[in-house]
Amino acid sequence: MRKSCALSVAALAATMPTLALAQDAATPDSGDTAWILTSSALVLLMTLPGLGLFYGGLVRAKNFLAVLIQCGAIAAIASLLWIVVGYTLAFGDVTNGWLGSGNAWMLINLGDVRANTTIPESTFAMFQMCFAAITPALMAGAWVDRARFGWVVGFCALWSLVVYAPAAHWIWGGGWLATGLGTLDFAGGIVVHTTAGVSALIAALLLGRRQGFPKTLMLPHSPALTMAGAGLLWVGWFGFNGGSALTAGDGAASAILATHAAACTAALAWLAIERVSVGKPTTVGFATGAIAGLATVTPAAGYISPGAAIVFGIAASCVCYPMIQVIKHKLKIDDSLDVFAVHGVGGIIGSILLAIFISQDFGGVGYAEGMSMGSQLVAQLAGVGVVALWSAIVSAILAVMVSIVLPMRVTDEEEYEGLDITSHGERAYEFD
Repeated sequence: MRKSCALSVAALAATMPTLALAQDAATPDSGDTAWILTSSALVLLMTLPGLGLFYGGLVRAKNFLAVLIQCGAIAAIASLLWIVVGYTLAFGDVTNGWLGSGNAWMLINLGDVRANTTIPESTFAMFQMCFAAITPALMAGAWVDRARFGWVVGFCALWSLVVYAPAAHWIWGGGWLATGLGTLDFAGGIVVHTTAGVSALIAALLLGRRQGFPKTLMLPHSPALTMAGAGLLWVGWFGFNGGSALTAGDGAASAILATHAAACTAALAWLAIERVSVGKPTTVGFATGAIAGLATVTPAAGYISPGAAIVFGIAASCVCYPMIQVIKHKLKIDDSLDVFAVHGVGGIIGSILLAIFISQDFGGVGYAEGMSMGSQLVAQLAGVGVVALWSAIVSAILAVMVSIVLPMRVTDEEEYEGLDITSHGERAYEFD
């Protein structure tokens, strides 16, 4: 139910013609189902191994395995909680607009066809589970090198239920932001990237800086792995955004074209900025720029034209690149791998630009009935503001609560030796 119910019938027909004709189908459409099953695999590929390699290459060698196991454990616990209770909180029957009812806990009583789609509800639940798995894993980049493994798993488990699930319901599950204000989010600029980015910043503040930050240069141990991880993320994002159309038709193709255009533009723009500012374009810069472009276009991918997506890509690099400098060098916040500056800020600016470029004048699908550029802009700002505030406050409370039972940070000696050996008893590389 990625297409907000606030969209007009005309807009839905323009982007998802198959859906408009088959909403009351008694049986699922096999083509649409196959595409969403494939998209689910692509989204899981983004987490395992895409995100792990992307983040892992950026840290020092002594912490490489710690990043991989954190991404894996976060995805695992979030997936299990999604099955038990997360799905019904986010997409259960709408009662009060704040949380779904408990009709689908343990994924019981799933319908043959998910309402307003042409796919089985089990397929829809699985697709959404992959989103629930990658979102908290995105935050791991903010606390690499210093967060204790037990705290990471405990915090992310609670976060997936108390932050992510409500935000998903408010916008995607028929909640109050979508139905009351008309807030739109095609594939997660607010639900995924804003929640994870803002929460990551809060966690980085609470954890404190790594030893030596910001004076010590902490170089990536393998830009090659980061580049490979970015490539996997880029490919997986076709399922992330294209699958969010929930049909194997023009809506999916249009979203994928916009996704690719934004990523290409942002990656090249990032290289150009690097060439001017530091003298040389880098592989890490290309990879980071691509991810910024992908995050920025995500909330709007199914609503805008591929040409407009180029603007989103330029905006991604021009805003996210200096934001890294602001966070790390001016504010001296050790968001280690720039989760907020890239994912959070990218998702926020994309969600706001959506209000402009959804206009038919710019090749978009057009505004819902009764909405204008001004009212849509208000709806987007309100959605971003509410979700960001909720994420910040609740994340701070959860982080401190969990730290009472499971210490938040490793000791100075463990941090110096590296988390791979001190927390997991392994080394990524053994040279005899």
